[in-house]
This record gives sequence, C-alpha cells and structure tokens, in this order.
Amino acid sequence: MTVQRLFAILFIFATTAVAWFALGGTIVGRTGEYDGRLSAQVAQLWGGPHLQVAPKAAVERPRTVTEDVTLKAASGAERLEKVTKTVIDTADVPLDSSRVRASLSLDHRRKGLLWYATYGVDFHAEYRYRNPDDVARRTNVCFRFPANEAIYDGFSLRVNGAEAPRVSDLSQGLTVPVELPPHGDARIEVAYRSRGLGDWTYAFVAGGVAQVKDFELDLTTDFDKIDFPAGTLSPSSKTPEGKGWRLRWQFASMAGGQRIGVTAPNRLNPGPLASRITFFAPVSLLFFFTVMVILGIMRGRSLHPMNYFFLAAAFFAFHLLLAYLVDHLDINASFLIAAGTSLFLVISYLRIVAGMRVALIEAGAAQLVFLVLFSYAFFFEGVTGVTVTIGAVLTLFVLMQVTARVRWDEVFARRR
Repeated sequence: MTVQRLFAILFIFATTAVAWFALGGTIVGRTGEYDGRLSAQVAQLWGGPHLQVAPKAAVERPRTVTEDVTLKAASGAERLEKVTKTVIDTADVPLDSSRVRASLSLDHRRKGLLWYATYGVDFHAEYRYRNPDDVARRTNVCFRFPANEAIYDGFSLRVNGAEAPRVSDLSQGLTVPVELPPHGDARIEVAYRSRGLGDWTYAFVAGGVAQVKDFELDLTTDFDKIDFPAGTLSPSSKTPEGKGWRLRWQFASMAGGQRIGVTAPNRLNPGPLASRITFFAPVSLLFFFTVMVILGIMRGRSLHPMNYFFLAAAFFAFHLLLAYLVDHLDINASFLIAAGTSLFLVISYLRIVAGMRVALIEAGAAQLVFLVLFSYAFFFEGVTGVTVTIGAVLTLFVLMQVTARVRWDEVFARRR
C-alpha cells in the first residue's frame, strides 16, 4: 500500500459521500414536499386533530337602563328626552360536574413516503351546571366541535332534554337556550362518533385559566404505545385494558390552564428513515474501507483503487434502491432487497478479484456489519446511537489488536 493509493481511495470515498448527500437531499425534498400537501389531504379525507373544548354555559341577566336621547322635531328644534330600554348582560356559569368518556381506535393511513396516525373517536359526556340567581333565568349552552374537517356520526346535544338545532356551519358551533328556575340545575349531554389525526386533546376552556369542579375523564385506547403532548396533564391512573390502556383524570377541585391529551403513535415513516440511513452512509463506507485496507496490508495484497471504486458503487446501490423502493414496497421488504442486492454485488465482484475467502469472510462480513446492521439500527429509535457506538468501539478494538505488531514505516515504504 502506497500513499498515492491511499489518497486515491480517500478521493473515491469523498466523491461517493457527495453523491450520498445529494441523494439524501432529494429524499428530504420529496418527503417535505409530500408532507405539506398530503397531510392536508389526509385531514380532508379522514379528519384533522381533535381539540374538544368543554361546553360553555352563560346566564342572561336583563336590566333596565335610562338614557338621554336627542330628538329632532319637524321644525328643526332639538330636545332631550329620557328613553328607557332593557339591556341583557351575560355571565359565564362554571360547570358543577363533568363526566367524560372517550375511546380511541388507531388506524394508520399511508400517503406517499409517510404514514399518518389516524384514529376513530367515540365521545360521550354529561355536564351539570346551576342557575346562580334567586330568580328564573334564561341560560345559553354553547358547544364547539373539536375539528372543522371532520364528520360527526350519531351526533347528539341535549340540554335538559332540549335538542340542539341543526346548523350548516360547524365552525360556529351550536347554542341551546334553556329556561331555568331559581337555582335550578341543567344537564348537558353530548355524544358523537368521529375520526381524527395525530393528537386528541380535551380543554376545560378555549383559552386562559379554568376552574374545574368534580371532574372525571375516562379515556380508553386500543394501542399500548401512548404519549402525552407537551403542556398536558398526566393521568391520575393508568391501567392496561385489552391491547391498550384505560386512562383516568380525576379532580375534585382544580384551577389551571393545562389540557388533557394523548398522542396517537405513528408507524415507522419510510421517507425520513431512508434519508437518515443515506446521510449516515459515509460513516459505514469509512469503516468498511478502513477494514479492507488494513486486512489487505495484513495479507500482503491490497486491492487497487479501482476495486474500491466499484465497492463504493455497490454501497451506493443499496441506498439508491432503498430510496425508490420505499415508494412502492413495505420498508422492511425494501431494506431486505436493497441489502441483498448490495451484498451480491460486492461478494460476486471480489470473488473474481481476490478469491472467495476475501469476498465472503473479509468483505462480506464487514459489509454485513457496517452497512446492513448499522443501517438497520435506524429502525429502532432511541438505540441507533448506542448501537453504532458499540460497533465502532468493537471494530477499533479488533483493528488495534491485529495491527499492534505491524511496522507501518515498512508498509508505506513498499513498492509494487
């Protein structure tokens, strides 16, 4: 091995790394372009994220006011006259109790290079509030739908048996007027079945700080991998139920601005995964080239830089196949096809160049570790870094042991 050959191998490595970054950029571009357009399509077809706000009750308090009004006579003369009219003030009435039940059923949808976490929701709630005055009052209950881009099957809203009127614009919600006797109670019943995307969230009020009394929310899921959005309350209890969980939030009296929510788990997205594997590819090739160069020095017969060029091309073929197979096949099947093709290219080529032993034991084993296993570590989020680190440290240990007695000054002084 000469210094000139080392520089030639480094040049091949650098140009291949540039090609990988270009390929990774195209995957990121395709994924980002599709995500902005396809997520809107999924929301239109299936439904958007749900933010269910508790209904708001308000009491009407009429009062009489007298104002001075300037009147103009036919002759043009002006005079002041007192006019009495009735003005209606409204004041929010806090809910005395809330009993909310909801169940989420996960149903992933794929569009392009991305999976979307969609779910079906079955919602039912009962609320109670009271007329706070000593006289009969008219109260209005306002209910807002959790998402505009959604359908609501079996929807029902009743206040003391009074059914909500039909409306065509869901964004404005529904308002039900109810006459209550002095200190009379009202019961609000809400039920619907719908579909959503991503997070499911429940809010006590639309904004600001809420005072909550006698509150219970039971949420069941048919999936076990649950997470909670930032800024939401953790459940009071969490128990397994079937394939998922039963979560309960219970408060006797509480004031705060936080919400309750659950994030539906998403499947492994092929687009982002393929881009991460592609951007990591130069590290895999660097380990592979290092091992092949050192093993060539140890056996006294190094490969020519042109051989390294074709080996780099075989590595690149893995990521090129993976990038475009994920458009049409499952990510695991795409990975197996791409890995098998790349291994076949390297082994079949080096079998002719350096013999079957070098092709299988040296190059094949190194490619299996540094390309296939290192890349497959990206399938397991959270352990990729430690997996690659352990593999790198073990590789360093082995190389240090087998080259400890090599006289490097003599190695680089050799000529063909």
